[in-house]
Amino acid sequence: MTTMNVSLPDELKGFVDERVDQSGYGSTSEYVRDLIRRDRERQALRGLIIEGLESNPSQPADDAYFEGLRREISARD
Repeated sequence: MTTMNVSLPDELKGFVDERVDQSGYGSTSEYVRDLIRRDRERQALRGLIIEGLESNPSQPADDAYFEGLRREISARD
């Protein structure tokens, strides 16, 4: 694992310290790693949404369509 140093204004450092204490993170590094992972997941989801928007719909998005999606998601859980 590599090390990265980040400079923060006092206000942001205080915020990070509070989040670490209040959210049960073991360290500032753990908090920052979690933020980066969440950002990566958000970017991936955004990419999938854009991909979906750019594709042609295969069927109308009616009640039956959404019920089918719910069943598919439930089956994966």
